[in-house]
Amino acid sequence: MKHLFLAAALAFSTASGALAEGKTHYLAVHVDENDPQVMNIALNNVANVTKHYESVGDTVVIEVVAHGPGLNMYIPGKSPVADRISVMSLEMENLSFAACGNTKAAMSKKAGHEIELMTEVTVVPSGVVRLIELQEQGYAYVRP
Repeated sequence: MKHLFLAAALAFSTASGALAEGKTHYLAVHVDENDPQVMNIALNNVANVTKHYESVGDTVVIEVVAHGPGLNMYIPGKSPVADRISVMSLEMENLSFAACGNTKAAMSKKAGHEIELMTEVTVVPSGVVRLIELQEQGYAYVRP
């Protein structure tokens, strides 16, 4: 009986340990170039990091921040990665996209009309300030 009790206790502790949540990682990805290769590398980094952490039972929260010429990655009709962004944002619940409000305002002024961004994107006041905030919150920083 004693062995049965120990076996049950061991099985329970092993099962509850297996159900324990993994670690959560945080990543800020910085895009400031209007270069399809850089944009694709950034999205490849997002996919690869997510796949890695999922394979070891961890999660990762990722925010892609674009400013300057990199904001073109979020403009419908101009973005060479629009389809990838749409698919990835549907498949990855811990992925978000931020656009620099300063850049958007400057581009809108130059164009003479409001620049529209993809629906998956959130406008932040400043892309650089957002990157600082994320790093202060413990996010790792990657610039492809």
